[in-house]
Amino acid sequence: MAEITVYGAPWCPDCKRAKKFLAEHRVPFNWVDIDGDSEGLRFVEELQKGGRTIPTIVFPEGDHLLEPSDGDLARRLGLQLEADRASYDLAIVGGGPAGLAAAIYAAREGISALVVDRSALGGQAGVTERVDNYPGFPEGIGGAELAERFVAQARRYGVEMLAAVAVEGLEPDGTDTVLRLAGGQRVCAQAVLVAAGSSYRRLGVPGEAELIGAGVHFCATCDGPFYKGAEELLVVGGGNSGLEEGMFLSQFADRIRIVEFASELKASQLLQDKVRSDPKFTVHTNTEITELRGSPKLQEVVARDRQSGEELRWHPRGAFVFIGLDPNTAFLQGTVELDRWGFVVTDGYATSQPGVFCAGDVRAGSTKQLGSAVGEGIAALLEVRRYLEKSRQIARHAVNA
Repeated sequence: MAEITVYGAPWCPDCKRAKKFLAEHRVPFNWVDIDGDSEGLRFVEELQKGGRTIPTIVFPEGDHLLEPSDGDLARRLGLQLEADRASYDLAIVGGGPAGLAAAIYAAREGISALVVDRSALGGQAGVTERVDNYPGFPEGIGGAELAERFVAQARRYGVEMLAAVAVEGLEPDGTDTVLRLAGGQRVCAQAVLVAAGSSYRRLGVPGEAELIGAGVHFCATCDGPFYKGAEELLVVGGGNSGLEEGMFLSQFADRIRIVEFASELKASQLLQDKVRSDPKFTVHTNTEITELRGSPKLQEVVARDRQSGEELRWHPRGAFVFIGLDPNTAFLQGTVELDRWGFVVTDGYATSQPGVFCAGDVRAGSTKQLGSAVGEGIAALLEVRRYLEKSRQIARHAVNA
């Protein structure tokens, strides 16, 4: 699939969506901006007999798709979009490290499991440039490779997995739970493990999507050590997370530039005092990031002073974005208890809904780290196993009564 070419333009939202879909599924592609490439524009017009519909996605076999939906792309890439069965012991919502770890343990326990992920299998690990703090890889490992290893191990045990399939809701059905899938299919499970993860809020500026993992990051603990000896790193976000992560990054770089959209930092006063008293830090408030530039890695950050209108340009080695996390829990509204930020509230790993469990980044109180997500997935699976055993014992007693 290395010869896939996406013809589009930076202002086109469907182009951004298609590029994001391919990147999340770790499908390499070439990008042609028809606004700046006359040959690319001519090719699109010839292909469409004068039309200019974008994105135009051309595949190595010579066929093409015009303005495809994510479902169209998924089918063209050969992804499985429907479950093979109507009922499973366990349905796992989320194919990141927590969900895949649970699935591997479930398969070894003889528990029939289905993994459903609205995006790509492997989770956020798959779009991380490099993972340097996961046990067992002393030299580090590329995030995409680690994600593929998780997926390959689950496949080795025969775990059924659906990618690019959203779960739209959970419905209790007696002692079971029914999952409503985006394609209209309904799947029944005796137990459900929610491991849907959370999504880092993005800036939504030109260049961001292309540079994620190539100079633009969302985890200082994960990616900060790669910048040891850097002259400058930039942190977007003046809340507690931004300043805490900035202080962590200060051990690797000579200068840390903090950029906050609001007129004042939002972090605790103690953190603000520490940052402002440290000569390594430069703080910009009332400042908006407008563009990220560079290829193949970040080379320039363009910003605007919101008060004066002055354009600002910086050249950090890396930019770390800490403007919040959004848990992927929209499909759970009204089903299980969520905290005020939308994360799932648990007792251990059990939610407020019998038979529904939760692990990983989407769980309230989780550490949002790869290693702990794997551990939570395994620990939650052990709770699921006990629940299934108890449910089966109750069912046998009812039959014998």
